[in-house]
Amino acid sequence: MSIRLRLAFWYGALFALVLPLVTVFCYALHTHSQYDDLDQSLVTSASHAAIEASASPGDPHLGGKGGGLDIALRLYAPDSVLRESSPGADSVPTIAPHTSQKSLSGSSFDLVAGLVPSLTALPPMPVAGTFRLLTSSGQRWRYYIVPFYRNGRQAGHIEAVASLKRIDSSIQSFRLILVAINLVGVTVAFGGSRIIARRALHPLARMTQTAQTIALSRDFSHRIDVPPNHDELGYLARTFNHMLESLESAYRMQQRFVSDASHELRAPLTAIRGNLELLRYQRSLSEMEREDALAEAEQEATRLTRLVADLLSLARADAGISFKRATIDLDAIVLESFHQAHQLSTGQTLILDPFEPASINGNADRLKQLLLILLDNALKYTPADGWVTLGLQRKGAFVEVLVRDTGIGIAPEEMPHIFERFYRADQGRGRDPGGVGLGLSIARWIVEQHDGQITLESLPGQGTTALVRLPLNASP
Repeated sequence: MSIRLRLAFWYGALFALVLPLVTVFCYALHTHSQYDDLDQSLVTSASHAAIEASASPGDPHLGGKGGGLDIALRLYAPDSVLRESSPGADSVPTIAPHTSQKSLSGSSFDLVAGLVPSLTALPPMPVAGTFRLLTSSGQRWRYYIVPFYRNGRQAGHIEAVASLKRIDSSIQSFRLILVAINLVGVTVAFGGSRIIARRALHPLARMTQTAQTIALSRDFSHRIDVPPNHDELGYLARTFNHMLESLESAYRMQQRFVSDASHELRAPLTAIRGNLELLRYQRSLSEMEREDALAEAEQEATRLTRLVADLLSLARADAGISFKRATIDLDAIVLESFHQAHQLSTGQTLILDPFEPASINGNADRLKQLLLILLDNALKYTPADGWVTLGLQRKGAFVEVLVRDTGIGIAPEEMPHIFERFYRADQGRGRDPGGVGLGLSIARWIVEQHDGQITLESLPGQGTTALVRLPLNASP
């Protein structure tokens, strides 16, 4: 069963449960009001007649007044002999005032109406009376019998009687109307719930269609129309669009990465293959030419090994693989990297300043790789008479590693792309033909794994400054 049908079913079931409860409550209130109004009229008529019978001179009588068009009154002597009755009372069935038959007891309304207590209170009476209920010839009659007194002694009873035919007929019609309303209401509720569920889930249907289109075409440029309402579905649509943007960006980066990696791998492989074919088929090569071919093949193999190692590091970064970390002395790694950088120097002057002891939680091998990447870049793009400065100092809860050079610098328009994979500035391509543009990407990954930050500042012709901020250990 689809979500739409389940929602329609649950909405309809909830309405089908609530509607009968509300209907029963309304039915009970209406029924109570009808029968309670009649009981009030009986009590009022009988009480007034009892008061007149008690206060009348001579023999007790009804005072010449009836109980109204719908109520008949009878006056009984203490021996239950009928003494007087109101006009129209002859057609009303009679019962003994002191009868104890169970069939004559009970309320005038049904059990369903009895589920709700009465909201109408009977008027106060000087003497309590008794209600009776009689069914005769398929018609129900409601009796109220109250005694009256003269000179402190009971002088008889007053009986007020009314037919329930009109109220019973009205309640029966009302009951049928409520049943019909319930049937129609539940039917409309199920149909309306299905329409509402379909309209409410329409954005989800569009999302599903868009997802299917993307899956078939592998085109992440599609977007979902965001509903104008700022509800959960609108938030889901915006989130889905953000996800598509991220997937599109990642997919394009992956395509570019694969293309650039293929291009970078093809060059050393082609050079190695060419030199091997030269050595194999050209038997007449001189010893010098043979050594040159072997040296070029070895150089390209070294470059290929470095490229594969860089790609493996980035693959681990993409897979979320973290490396082991321990408490290390960063100043010892900086000093070791500074000495090793002298071997890479081609005449540049290297300076270590400032230099302070610092202990951090990190991976020594990766941090040394980070420093060598930054120092190698600084040396490659700095002339032989230039300067490269390496510094280490503590600032608050962080330690800063600074690599500054006086090289060619980076153009402002290229700064936003400097950490992208396989990206090399145009000025740097001519100075480092063997580079592949992965060093700074790996450097940023190493810094992020150490919960740090790396920034580059550069001006063309004035050099570049790389700043790495790493958190210090809590305990020195």
